[in-house]
Amino acid sequence: MQLLKRLSEALGPSGCETQVRQIINQEIKHYVDEIYVDKFGNLIAHKKGNSPKVMIVAHMDEIGFMIKNIEDNGLIKCSNIGESDPSIFVGEKVNIKTKEGWIKGVITTKKVCDGERQKNKVELTDIVVDTGLNKEELIKLDVEIGSYTFIEREFGFLGSEDYITGKALDDRIGCYIICELVKKIKYLNGDIFFVFTAQEEVGLYGATTSTYNIRPDWSIVIDVTNTNEFSENPSIYVGKGPCITIKDASMIGNRCINNWITEIAKKNKIPIQYDVGELGTTDALNISISRGGVPSAVLGVAIRNIHTTIGIANRKDIENTIKILELLLKDPPKVCLV
Repeated sequence: MQLLKRLSEALGPSGCETQVRQIINQEIKHYVDEIYVDKFGNLIAHKKGNSPKVMIVAHMDEIGFMIKNIEDNGLIKCSNIGESDPSIFVGEKVNIKTKEGWIKGVITTKKVCDGERQKNKVELTDIVVDTGLNKEELIKLDVEIGSYTFIEREFGFLGSEDYITGKALDDRIGCYIICELVKKIKYLNGDIFFVFTAQEEVGLYGATTSTYNIRPDWSIVIDVTNTNEFSENPSIYVGKGPCITIKDASMIGNRCINNWITEIAKKNKIPIQYDVGELGTTDALNISISRGGVPSAVLGVAIRNIHTTIGIANRKDIENTIKILELLLKDPPKVCLV
């Protein structure tokens, strides 16, 4: 889990994925035939082979904030990067890059600063970052409009070491799975592109540009999905196996690919779950409608606390996802359309 720890703790909101990209590049560059960064910032690793041409995808970026205004008293107003509930960020530590290094801050609201009760729901407009510096001091340090604020959070384990916790598990778990997959697969028949995309959280953009250039026969996106195990009608649990997203808010996964995954799981006695959801989507949406269309599916890991500063996942779910993909990619099937 040391690689996942480094990936989780890396700073990489949308449009600023450099740290994550460098970690991945260093980890897998000796296991692929070629690896490069495209014009959009996607990292693409290629294991050459015969048909079919397959894309395995995970996104590098995480949710976060960007500075939009600095008040005279030094309190920093931010714009959100990706969707999240602003209230969950209050009290979190952040790092801001300066010309001399880093400065630390705390996300808060003006009422919380003054010791008042926050009676109403915290909105994005209420959020400020307090660094202990005034505007003039911040400007001298090269903190400006458009600077990123990076959430600080350590990776670790809960009461059981099967349960991991950390920031940006969406989708550093997917990045970790692909890295391990690249290292495990020694021989394959297919032509496999492992794609680590940029700017998924703000519009699935890296998936669009990479798919356009690669032109895959089919694709699987590795992402996380939110558990609902504490709802009235639970169906998705942490620790009960990888999860196939049959449908999300904007996409229906390719049934043929879903069937391949299901057959492998059943044959090898790997637990599998299915998600039919109404919220959110993944890179698979834009991949599936690229050019003339690309049959695409989503295989993921259920986590708790999605799009917060600290998620919870089960390492066995991660390991089982790697097993399924390894078995599938050793001899990848030709595409079918239904």
